[in-house]
Formats: sequence, C-alpha cells, structure tokens
Amino acid sequence: MRKKIALIGGGQIGQILAMLAAQKELGDIVILDVPDYAKVCQGKALDLMEMAPHGNYDANITATSDYQDIAGADVVIVTAGKPREAGMTREDLLNVNIKIISEVAKGVKQYAPNAFCIIVTNPLDAMVYVFHKVTGFPKHQVVGMAGTLDTARWRAFIAMELGVSVADVAGTVLGGHGPDMVPLPRLTTIGGVPLSEIATPEQIEKLIARTREAGTEIVKLFGKGSAFFSPAWSAIVIAESYLKDKRRVLPCAALCEGEYGINGLFIGVPCLISGKGMEKIFEIKLTDEEKAQFEKTISSVTKTVSECQI
Repeated sequence: MRKKIALIGGGQIGQILAMLAAQKELGDIVILDVPDYAKVCQGKALDLMEMAPHGNYDANITATSDYQDIAGADVVIVTAGKPREAGMTREDLLNVNIKIISEVAKGVKQYAPNAFCIIVTNPLDAMVYVFHKVTGFPKHQVVGMAGTLDTARWRAFIAMELGVSVADVAGTVLGGHGPDMVPLPRLTTIGGVPLSEIATPEQIEKLIARTREAGTEIVKLFGKGSAFFSPAWSAIVIAESYLKDKRRVLPCAALCEGEYGINGLFIGVPCLISGKGMEKIFEIKLTDEEKAQFEKTISSVTKTVSECQI
C-alpha cells in the first residue's frame, strides 16, 4: 500500500511539495486548504495528474478543504499561513499565523494522530512550538524544517562564493530560523578540506551574514511573498528520510529536553531522522564563541515563543 502525504496549505510551497513528492513517488498526496482556495488546489492537483505521463511517476494527487480527507496520513507537512512580505519580520506574522496553526493542529490531531509532522510556516520556531502544544504529540513526531533549509543556504552560498561544487560542501547551521542562527564554519569542509583553509576570514564573515539574512534577501527581491523552491525541497528531504527510513542526520527544529542545556524549546539542532521520526538529537561540543552565539539565538526563540502565550 502506498504511503499517504497530507500537505496543509496549497500555495507556492504546497504546490511544489506536491510535485516533488509525486516525482519521488513518496506516496499519494492530499492537498488541504481553506474552502475559498480549495477549488484552485483541485486545479493544481489535476494539473499534476496530467503531468504524470511525461513525469514518469505514479501518485494519486487530490485536493480538499475537509480534514477528514487527510485521515491516516503517514506524513503531514504544514505550510499554511500568511507569507512574509517586504519590510515584515517573522515576528510580525505571529498573531495571524498562531490562529491558523492552532486550527491546523486540531485537525491533524483528530484525523492523522500518528503522522510524522513537518512544520514550514513562519515564524517557524514559534509555529512548531504552537503545533506541538496544541496536538500534544510526542517529540519524535514533530519537527520544524528550518535547519535543513538554513544549512542548504549556507552550503549554496559557500559554493557560489568559492566556485566549487555544492555537492562537496558539508556543514551545518544551528539555532533559530532568523538573524541569530549559528552557522559553524569551524566544522564546514569542502571535499574534506576545512573551510578556513580555502576561504579568507572576510569571506567567511560575509557568508555567515548572507546566510543569516537569506530569507530576507529573497523577500526583498520578490517584494511580496517569500522563498518557496528551497523550503519545499528541504521539507521533502526530511519526509523522504522518514518514509524510507534513510536515517539521515539533518538539522531540524526539534524539541530539546536537556540537550544543549535547553528545556522545552524547538531549536535547530542535528537530528537523526528515521522511520521512527526524530529519533535522536546529536550534541556538538561548541567553542566558547559558538556557545555565546547559541545563547543569543536561544534568547531570541524564547522571546518569540513567550509572545505566543500558549
């Protein structure tokens, strides 16, 4: 029997998620959105079905506004919410998106209580916290996508700056999904060669700054709306590792309960994503400078979460 993937939100990210999940044949796909937009999503689903003969994939793709249609989903990916616009911080999104995510969480809890849930909606660190609180799901069942995206951006910028293949760039980014995130140049390599032996200190600082502002850079270019290709692929990477039990180590916003000295917050940390969900958090021994940066990102996430009042 095919797996079932529920995509909550059929906008820019949602439609790309549907296409990627179909192309990878991860399972049958249900796109769920509000009644006023459900008809548009049905058109997107039909368009993707008509693409299947040339796309060489077998997947049943449907769209709905009824949560009953996500019943039994193996994976739920949540993108529902108001997108960020130019001049708007992630924190500006809090009030409207808390309400949306709370309603989504209630629907998922009722109809897909065993699904592995990946949250994409911004401000991500707060939204995954709200979703977790409303559903009451265990920590292995809920993650935020952001760390995977932040690390992809870090790797992409390094490859672009140094003129090397992105396939040979390895590294990770810790912390919240915002300007206080913590790229780790000390642990970044290009084909096994430490970043510090290829890039100048000035280049590294520029790369760190660009990674921290990557989302804002795209928002400014778009003028309205935010990134959609890279967040969609990042969420699919996590979903695929779960569905295929690939046991990949991916940076995700995971619920820390003592790890890194954090309790009760979702923070971007390296996670083992297996068929069990978020199976394990790996703790990296940080330098004093890295610890100071990490403390700063924890403070930022704590502040945002406290504003949720949930």
